[in-house]
Amino acid sequence: MEDQKEASEYYPKVVSMIDKLAKRNIWHKNKAANLKSKLSKHILNLAK
Repeated sequence: MEDQKEASEYYPKVVSMIDKLAKRNIWHKNKAANLKSKLSKHILNLAK
């Protein structure tokens, strides 16, 4: 995505999906944390 506003709207939904996958042991909790971190950094860098 290239629009920060749009990306910020989808962020909570995506984080929820990632958390559900970690809770069900499909992804390791550290992998989920790394993905959420990278996603938030990406969204913040869209403003630049």
